[in-house]
Amino acid sequence: MFHYDNGLKITRAGLGVDVRRRQQRGFVSHAHADHMARHEWAYATPATAALYRHRLGPKLAVREMPYRKPLELGSVELTTYPAGHCLGSAMLLADDGQERLLYTGDFKLGESLTAEAAELPTADVLVMETTFGSPRYRMPPREVVIEQLLEVIHTAFAEGKTPVVHAYALGKSQEVTAILARHGLAVLQHRDIAAISQVYETQGASLGNYATYSGHPPAEHVVVTLPRSMKGFRLAGLGSVVSIGVTGWAIHPSTQHRLGVDVALPLSDHADFDELLEVARRVEPRRIYTTHGPPGFDQHLREAGFDAVPLVPDRQRRLFA
Repeated sequence: MFHYDNGLKITRAGLGVDVRRRQQRGFVSHAHADHMARHEWAYATPATAALYRHRLGPKLAVREMPYRKPLELGSVELTTYPAGHCLGSAMLLADDGQERLLYTGDFKLGESLTAEAAELPTADVLVMETTFGSPRYRMPPREVVIEQLLEVIHTAFAEGKTPVVHAYALGKSQEVTAILARHGLAVLQHRDIAAISQVYETQGASLGNYATYSGHPPAEHVVVTLPRSMKGFRLAGLGSVVSIGVTGWAIHPSTQHRLGVDVALPLSDHADFDELLEVARRVEPRRIYTTHGPPGFDQHLREAGFDAVPLVPDRQRRLFA
């Protein structure tokens, strides 16, 4: 069904899956840079296709794969399902008539205002992203984190300061904007973020009351900008600020210092440790391959009764030799 060649390949379909180098055919699970390349033909959901073209070039060739509508490719039936990670994010189910393989890509099981809720078909083989595959990464309830975010923002307003949220340009920035707008707050976005938000809007994801930052924040506006690690995150005219980082990594106490922010809050767009185990239970696979996570999560899966191994090149060479 599949092999590993510096990236996951659906063999009979001739399809690279989230491979970061150019492929004749490449499935793009979502439009974050670490999952994309300028493929001869990209395969993606309509929303991911729009974001992919926005980020890499408007003339790129894309075969759109709406959720739950099977596509036949090389005698393999391919179907996308929502992944809950960001707008357009998709899991990929490959069925060759003998075996069903589910590739999760980046995913989250919890609520999102800007991504369709994750759906999990059953499969014989599960290739799962395990970013937070350590027991230390158990996220607090989303509503608790949102309450903390709102408290920090309103305290900043009371002190005459501008709350500045640092978030990835695609996904987290739009989710934060939608959350704040739902709670009656006005948002000003970095121009790069606003350009992506406009694509969200064209794809039917309404974000609420936001505009592009133009050089001076009016009173009681929240500014959303890029992470401090990214070039161009600085915005002129902000005055005195309270900087806020929003990431699942904020579970770790060093995150605030590492990100260089005043407050770090664990608002995540990835499944936490317990959700990863829940996915394995719901998919009911015979075998699991883990990827993009800490060493040892496969051991947690084996302790839970699953046949699990890491998806790494050396291991794959032994498995398929």
